[in-house]
Amino acid sequence: MIAEWYRTHDYNFLALTDHNVLSAGQRWMKLSAITSRNGATALPKYRARFGDAWVETRGEGAAQEVRLKPLNEFRSLLEERGKFIMMQGEEISDRAEGVPVHMNATNIKLLLQPLSGATVREAMTNNLRAVAEQAEREGREVMLHLNHPNFGYAITAEDLAHVVTEQFFEVYNGHPGVNQLGNASHASLERIWDIANTIRVGQLNAPPLFGVATDDSHKYHGKPGSRPGRGWVMVRSTHLTPEFMVRAMKRGDFYASSGVSLEAVEFDPQSKRLQLRIQAVPGVTYKTRFIGTRIGYDPKSEPHLGKDGKALRVTRKYSTDVGAVLAETTGNTPAFTLQGDELYVRAVIISSQAHPDPSHAGQFQQAWTQPFGWRAKLK
Repeated sequence: MIAEWYRTHDYNFLALTDHNVLSAGQRWMKLSAITSRNGATALPKYRARFGDAWVETRGEGAAQEVRLKPLNEFRSLLEERGKFIMMQGEEISDRAEGVPVHMNATNIKLLLQPLSGATVREAMTNNLRAVAEQAEREGREVMLHLNHPNFGYAITAEDLAHVVTEQFFEVYNGHPGVNQLGNASHASLERIWDIANTIRVGQLNAPPLFGVATDDSHKYHGKPGSRPGRGWVMVRSTHLTPEFMVRAMKRGDFYASSGVSLEAVEFDPQSKRLQLRIQAVPGVTYKTRFIGTRIGYDPKSEPHLGKDGKALRVTRKYSTDVGAVLAETTGNTPAFTLQGDELYVRAVIISSQAHPDPSHAGQFQQAWTQPFGWRAKLK
């Protein structure tokens, strides 16, 4: 049902992921559990859409169960060449230092068990290695991104910075419980991104993180909470296949969105000019901020302290040099020319149009480009 929603809403590719499980094999779920999670209309909606011949049940009364169709079966009802494909995925759900470490593996073949570690960074590194080993062994293009760093305020900017084998993280997730904006003692996801990328490029001689936007469909059937359609990525690729999509994202040839569409994202390394073209909606205005950190920034930081005066395990406080707004403009064709002293520059486009299904109060539709200008800084 969820995959059908995406197909009929003009999405081109989808990876449905769940915690430490693949959509594979024989599974049956009690109808009482389905009803408890999704309401009494879930099974009738399923029958109405796909028919009695497709829906498999067994047992009676309180013992009645519904068969959960695996991806290799239900994809045949949905996929269409050049229009919509599905990729196998898993949310590797781990813990370390008493906090959740969730990472999404896209286009995997076999289930990956969480490997954990003594620290968050070690757990991330171990799971990244396991994904890389499966990709090599199976001859597949696999992408692993870190989910919702502020879920449980688990992952700090410093964690993300120092696990340099991680290439992607969620700058936006449609679940209302991921603490997108942070609070007085916790950095927002965008602030985490800038701190991590400044440390990576400015201190570790490492590539920056790329930001992805995702959905959460726990409450697809109408209960308050997380639903499809809040965040996605737009990928520039000549072919609609898992391999081409993952390769394009590994190149950074994509942007993240919660509603704003871009007709073009172009960076000329010779002129050092970043040029955008917004797919404008009539009556809507757009503000674009070009954000980055310059060489010679103040690298000093200090911890957030708890009531007991001890340092909290959260992202540290950094100067306003880190992730500064280098320029702000309006209009549908914003552009920024780098001066050469920037470690990186990224753009965030903010619409005057409110998000139709917001995940947090006061949310407007946005788009986030990847960082540019950093390749020349790495030795």
